[in-house]
Amino acid sequence: MAKYLLLKHYRGAPTPVNDAPMDQWTPEEISAHMGYMHEFAAELEKTGEFVDGQALAPEGTFVRYDGPGRPPVTDGPFAETKDLIAGWMVIDVDSYERALELAGKLSAAPGKGGEPIHEWLELRPFLSAPPTITE
Repeated sequence: MAKYLLLKHYRGAPTPVNDAPMDQWTPEEISAHMGYMHEFAAELEKTGEFVDGQALAPEGTFVRYDGPGRPPVTDGPFAETKDLIAGWMVIDVDSYERALELAGKLSAAPGKGGEPIHEWLELRPFLSAPPTITE
């Protein structure tokens, strides 16, 4: 089995087909979307392919140790992940093809008007071992 991370983005990925931000959805549309996500995870729990998943709050802070007596850095030259990453799911599947299949199904979660979002998800494999250094 191989683990993959499915990342849901607020922005930064190509524009989804149903591109209405969630703050413009009705409570019923949000409930339908969240219900789809829960049903998707429950199906994967039954097959043993679900590892974990979470939606992320929009708040967040960058922190970096800069030495004794120096405050942490909270803003930097990079985009803040709180503006980019909406949530994630970790799956453990038999093949890359299965990971693609599941990412496609997750991409079809309903959005505004009950229509599938067809959002782009980032599919990233976990390293099974540390990279080797060749000289």
